[in-house]
Amino acid sequence: MTVNNGSQRYRFTEAPFWELQRQYYEQLGLKAWNNDQVPQYITCNPMIANAYAEMIMGIMQDRASQGHIEETVYIVELGAGAGRLAYHVIHELCELLDYAGKELPPFRYVMTDLAMSNVTAWQQHPKLQHYAAEGLLDFARFDAVNDTELNLFVSGLTIRPGDLQQPVVVVANYVFDSIPQELLYIGDGRVYEADVYVEYTEKAARDTVNGKLKPADELNQISLRYEHRREPAYEREDYLYRDLISLYQEELEDSHFLFPVAGLTCLERMNGLSQSGFVLLTADKGDHLLDNWKFAEPPILTLHGSFSLMANYHAFVHVFEQRGALALFPEQHYRNINVGCIIHVDNAKRYYQTKLAYRRFIERYGPDEFFSLKELVDQHLDTMSLHHFMSFWRLGGYDAEFFIQSSKRISSLLPDANDEEIEDLHRGIERMWSAYYVMAQRYNLAMDAGLILFEMDKYEDAKRYLQIAVEEENGDVVSTVFYCLAVCSFELEQEDDGVHYLKELLKLEPDHEEAAALLEGLEQG
Repeated sequence: MTVNNGSQRYRFTEAPFWELQRQYYEQLGLKAWNNDQVPQYITCNPMIANAYAEMIMGIMQDRASQGHIEETVYIVELGAGAGRLAYHVIHELCELLDYAGKELPPFRYVMTDLAMSNVTAWQQHPKLQHYAAEGLLDFARFDAVNDTELNLFVSGLTIRPGDLQQPVVVVANYVFDSIPQELLYIGDGRVYEADVYVEYTEKAARDTVNGKLKPADELNQISLRYEHRREPAYEREDYLYRDLISLYQEELEDSHFLFPVAGLTCLERMNGLSQSGFVLLTADKGDHLLDNWKFAEPPILTLHGSFSLMANYHAFVHVFEQRGALALFPEQHYRNINVGCIIHVDNAKRYYQTKLAYRRFIERYGPDEFFSLKELVDQHLDTMSLHHFMSFWRLGGYDAEFFIQSSKRISSLLPDANDEEIEDLHRGIERMWSAYYVMAQRYNLAMDAGLILFEMDKYEDAKRYLQIAVEEENGDVVSTVFYCLAVCSFELEQEDDGVHYLKELLKLEPDHEEAAALLEGLEQG
């Protein structure tokens, strides 16, 4: 770090915003993902989880066909965050295994994160405890930048370099764009580091010194400017990634690019855990095509509570292909999220089922295309028919967020729905609920599901969901819910429950004439 005219100059990888990033996640824990403060839907929805489960199923089939049937396949998710992706992947993978009925290697999914508070919260999450008890899920605090082993909390195992027999499956969504990267510049065939000046307003500087700003607030107050500094170390023949730097010197001019040394070394450490290599499943904002880095300007921090940058997937592909890996990325340009796979094992081309799964569930039509289509669906939700809603809902794996978003439209369409549509919607709600991963959000899925079922005259299930909704609201219940619960109870000939819910309704709304009259009639009768 150097100081120049009141602003501080840093190597990009040593700038203070990286430490603010760590503090943000460590301080907030799972609250960082409340109501999408940090984006999570695009990389954690049931559709992408299904694609990953199919890929993992392919890996397990390939290992079984090669005679590796006994040893456990470990799936290590880096930066598992709120835990939604992990839950959906495990849920779908278990369904696939049951459906296939074929003998395959056992698996264990390991959720990891930097923040210990996240690990503690996962262990307490009711949707995860069942899988942990069965030995299908474990947890570890893991620093993707520094750590070399995994200490598992449930089983008590420690996974050290060389311990695993099967390739380790590494899941890394929105990871490589959020851990430190180097920023380099190619000009006239020479390599420069792009140092960054971190500048604050006078007030922000005082508040930072006095500790008055939270990490997210401090990130919002900084501005960045860059200055190039010649750095011949990257051009030395003994530099670890010299061949990649040489390629950039040949192909790039007047171009900035992020160089993911921390990400590359993280994968090398993951690779070291297994005697058979690794398979990477990753989704991020990032380019695997070199042309997209040509004439690139310095990066801008994308702020969302924390921050993110682009991931340089081209560097990952080049480095590991040089070592014999097979890299699978879409031929087309991505729009929202780039989903790739790197198979770093002996004879990677023999992983036929893995390659086919990538082609079927990611390249031909995958998470990026789904999200683009969802953007279109969101714009036309108010004009969709129930048939169109059901089709897209099934395509997205009966996603709870889409159901909540669509609940008013569904309600408006129910009067004209036929018996088959009602039956399919009823079945879909049950499937959605069975795979629902509860997060600290502003909505109550049980309430929306219960009210829709009430309108469908499915009183038994409506009552069950609305009772769950009342428990989740902790006393902050709207009177409509108690009215619906009362009606459900009377329809089910559960008069005592009906009277109870009428009384609860009148506590909230003493002037509710219909409820008062009904209760009076029951008490007199």
